[in-house]
Amino acid sequence: MSDVQSWIKETVTGNPVVLFMKGTAQFPQCGFSGRAIQLLKACGVQNMVTVNVLEDPEVRQGIKDFSNWPTVPQLYVKGEFIGGSDIMNEMFDSGELQTLLKD
Repeated sequence: MSDVQSWIKETVTGNPVVLFMKGTAQFPQCGFSGRAIQLLKACGVQNMVTVNVLEDPEVRQGIKDFSNWPTVPQLYVKGEFIGGSDIMNEMFDSGELQTLLKD
């Protein structure tokens, strides 16, 4: 396992909610990442870790390889890959995301 893959694994397993995104929670750099942050905030998530994939090309590609998912953002809850903003949106609409994110 590469250093990047090891770092990603430690990050997603060591934090309850992790969002790999373009930009930051305060300044998302794409609409999908912005929507993902809005959904997490609407669910009342306070202590999320965000990783700006635009800062490091290795992490940007590494997260896609790690999850076998071609796009960013990517949400991880308790070490488990949940999906991107479309999946988050569907889960939010059904109430599933709120349930998943309750402590």
